[in-house]
Amino acid sequence: MVMNTLACFIRFSALIFLILAIPTYAQQGPADLSESCDPNLQKGLERCLTALKLNKAAQHKDLSIVLVDITNPSWPRMAYINPNEMMYAASLPKIAILLGAFERIAKGEMTLDDETHEKLALMIRNSSNQAATEILNQVGKSYLADLLQSPRYRLYDPERNGGLWVGKEYSKSGAWRRDPLHNLSHGATALQVARFYYMLQTGQLVSPEHSQQMKALLADPAIKHKFVKGLESKRSDSHIYRKSGTWKQYHSDSAIIEHGGHRYIAVALAKSPLGGKWLSDLIVAMDDLIHKPPSN
Repeated sequence: MVMNTLACFIRFSALIFLILAIPTYAQQGPADLSESCDPNLQKGLERCLTALKLNKAAQHKDLSIVLVDITNPSWPRMAYINPNEMMYAASLPKIAILLGAFERIAKGEMTLDDETHEKLALMIRNSSNQAATEILNQVGKSYLADLLQSPRYRLYDPERNGGLWVGKEYSKSGAWRRDPLHNLSHGATALQVARFYYMLQTGQLVSPEHSQQMKALLADPAIKHKFVKGLESKRSDSHIYRKSGTWKQYHSDSAIIEHGGHRYIAVALAKSPLGGKWLSDLIVAMDDLIHKPPSN
């Protein structure tokens, strides 16, 4: 963990130098997320793992986390553990299908009528496999794969060890195209999922209007486990915009969380039968970290 903190400090110092060197007019738009992190937030996240006895899981790369304070979206503060570790993510990549649908809608190639809206809500809030498969086939598998790898989004990027990937229907049918680097049918890295949510919050997915519509569909999750379970037991006043995934020992969760005057992105991917419990405990610790930053 010491090396993580040192590397984080070096990268963060370099980022500060670059930002100060850029003319003011070039800083108007929202920044993209990189692997440069906030040293204090990084130390705090590492302390959370120690307190929760999750250090070994992190060392074995069975746990991947990205935490981003976006209370000021023009100055995101990030901390991470194994951010580019590609993992099987089950239903979490349905957020990629959501993006594909809204790209089609924006082009007039799909209509956001009541039936489509209901299917999208079932896919995200209830994690309906049937709805996800129907929407995926409307969007088009090749279209979605190209979109995720496009220069505009780079949500699947070989230079960052992959990212969001949907290479199979959410049905018993075989895989259409597994991801090129890791042969996963439904995969993700925590960093690319965090980028998805950052672009969503800052209106960079499709358009500002469509980003707002997509965020609204991520509200009111019907499945009350992992992040939702942890927050509802400890932080009942939180607003959460979220998508999770579960399959056997694979557990994932991702969200924009608004609580106590703060807004942050939390993403965690785990490989363990205890992963669901890990994520419920982690979100409470990360929420505390955002609201009570550690001293140097």
